[in-house]
Amino acid sequence: MNLLLFGPPGAGKGTQSTFLVEKLDMRHISTGDLFRSAMKNNTELGQKAKQYMDKGQLVPDEIVIGMVEEKLKSLSGQSFILDGFPRTEPQAQALDKLLDQLNLKLDWVVSLSVPDETLISRLTGRRVCKACGAVYHTDSKPTQKEGVCDVCGGEVIQRADDKEEVIKDRLEVYRKNTAPLIDYYQAQNKLLDIDGTGATEAVFERIKEAVTK
Repeated sequence: MNLLLFGPPGAGKGTQSTFLVEKLDMRHISTGDLFRSAMKNNTELGQKAKQYMDKGQLVPDEIVIGMVEEKLKSLSGQSFILDGFPRTEPQAQALDKLLDQLNLKLDWVVSLSVPDETLISRLTGRRVCKACGAVYHTDSKPTQKEGVCDVCGGEVIQRADDKEEVIKDRLEVYRKNTAPLIDYYQAQNKLLDIDGTGATEAVFERIKEAVTK
């Protein structure tokens, strides 16, 4: 079973991907991880991506799809979850073409639905350790000592893109570019609209029930 997981910033895609990997023995494919790995290993595609990212520009679709292709070929048929790609309809069309070439398919597209006020609350309360990357939340998972990481003692900060005005802009970008994918995959009868509110375990159970029915 192969899945595509998408939803607005703060919907819990990363958290649910972790559950799916652990409990359903799937592989997580995140474009962010692919970029970091390709640049760290200085691959040809990584070098090309870095040229755009260093200028603050979007990485062209052909480079992104090339990285996804390399990753899919390395899985040897193991089930996967795509997270963060595709983001636009042209990317979705390119992905469909690639999957067809590799004799693969997406079984389900899981769309996590969360109200804006909940997303903003989740993201504005998020804090991250500058040293080790541990993630906290001012309400649901605060640090034992304010501003200090429980894991390594590093400085815990609010990221610039987790400020309310930035989050609202990110949500607008999401609606403009990514939300049309709902119609695209609905037309393929692959879309599963999942309530992304509540405890993470409860959301996972909703996803599991929907994809294994």
